[in-house]
Amino acid sequence: MSGFIDLQVNGYAGVDFNSDDLHESDFVAACTELACDGVEQTLATIITAPMDQMVSRIARIADWIDSVPEIRKQIAGIHVEGPFISPVDGFVGAHPKHAVQLATIEAAGRLLDAGKGYVRLVTLAPEMDSDATVTRFLRDRSVVVAAGHSDASLVELDRCIDAGLELYTHLGNGCPSQLHRHDNIIQRVLSRSDRLMISFVADGHHVPTFALRNYLRCMPSENVVIVSDAIAAAGLGPGEYQLAGQTVYVDDDGAAWAACRTHFAGCATTLPRMREILMRDLAATAAEVDAWMRDNPKRLLGYTPATSAAL
Repeated sequence: MSGFIDLQVNGYAGVDFNSDDLHESDFVAACTELACDGVEQTLATIITAPMDQMVSRIARIADWIDSVPEIRKQIAGIHVEGPFISPVDGFVGAHPKHAVQLATIEAAGRLLDAGKGYVRLVTLAPEMDSDATVTRFLRDRSVVVAAGHSDASLVELDRCIDAGLELYTHLGNGCPSQLHRHDNIIQRVLSRSDRLMISFVADGHHVPTFALRNYLRCMPSENVVIVSDAIAAAGLGPGEYQLAGQTVYVDDDGAAWAACRTHFAGCATTLPRMREILMRDLAATAAEVDAWMRDNPKRLLGYTPATSAAL
């Protein structure tokens, strides 16, 4: 199977996209490995960091998309995950709390300017975006806006949906392991799944397969997107890896843990492996998986039939 469209890749095959020491040749090598694993188009993901670092990391990848054909072929754009996310423990996940900030047009504009038109997706927490001002600002500039790492109320979710929010990033993650049994972010987002596309990390760790089966059953198939949330460890097996300056440990089962071992920090599973898990453990059909891993993310990014044929 090939033709995967992955909206969330933090690194791959030993290469950390969020490293300040990232070299062009290493990035090309990661793009080559992604293509070998059947991924046709990727959004390189830059996560929360101090603003100057985020700007530098985004600008570097944007410059390479402009100048390096191998990178331009693989990298469809940049996904900026943060810094406008919840600072609350659990919801902040593996993102550095000290670098989280409220969403402002000034800060969002800096990120877009650094990306030179290649920022295609921004994940933010609606409760950090007062009156959905930044959501509206991003949509007016043709950027897909996702919610994530968030404990938004239904009112806050609806306000951002009305302003153009289209996606929720890796539902079931970026939240505490213990939640209110009914009124929690997972239930709130699922209740809006007719208005929102929702991405999931289908590695069997981030969301147990029985829970993922329940989530998929209660939402429209056309709104499901599978993402890898891959880090440098993707495809390499157990060991110690880096993600934006923090150490991540991949255990013998393939789960990627933050140093504190209390939460995951990205994912070490490739999309071909996720496809196997979905079809074997969830009895998803080939047509469903193709939609979730190719057609739906293409539609979200605005590919027309003509542009899709060129991928």
